[in-house]
Amino acid sequence: MKKEIWKPGTLIYPLPAILVSSGSTPDDYNIFTAAWVGTLCTNPPMCYVSIRPERHSYELIKRNMEFTLNLTTVAMARATDWCGVRSGRDYDKWKETGLTPCPGIEVRSPYIEESPLSIECKVREIVSLGSHDMFIADVVNILADKQYIDPETQAFDMQRADLMVYSHGHYHELGAEIGKFGWSVKKK
Repeated sequence: MKKEIWKPGTLIYPLPAILVSSGSTPDDYNIFTAAWVGTLCTNPPMCYVSIRPERHSYELIKRNMEFTLNLTTVAMARATDWCGVRSGRDYDKWKETGLTPCPGIEVRSPYIEESPLSIECKVREIVSLGSHDMFIADVVNILADKQYIDPETQAFDMQRADLMVYSHGHYHELGAEIGKFGWSVKKK
């Protein structure tokens, strides 16, 4: 066997580097960085974010039962990292990072103007798991920056958005496309 045996851990990488925005009024708007985020279901559209209970945004999200997931770009890398290592209890992260909060459309939590794609969510259930609680949510609205929408297909161009990912303590740019879903079996 050429593989070593390691103790169980969380090594599913890369993950999206997401800025989660929360709060119901400009006075309590906050942002934090999360990578424990993912898709749960297509129909109905559902996702999750796992949050440590000691995080400042945990109580905001639990109280309001909604949040917004904001995809991040290479240009947002510094702000994304900063929001992950500073607490909203001690800093106004919007002011410190220069990111712009915009009032939500279907939720009270703000979305980030600079984000190429923002996903508004309403919490359906909170599951306590250990170090983190999982906020399972319905996707109620998506805000896509028009500059990344292909005019012919109306699809969002993730590659052009210059998204970044998180991989075991490091941030990375996405690389070149190597194929499209189904390309391995597509007839020539």
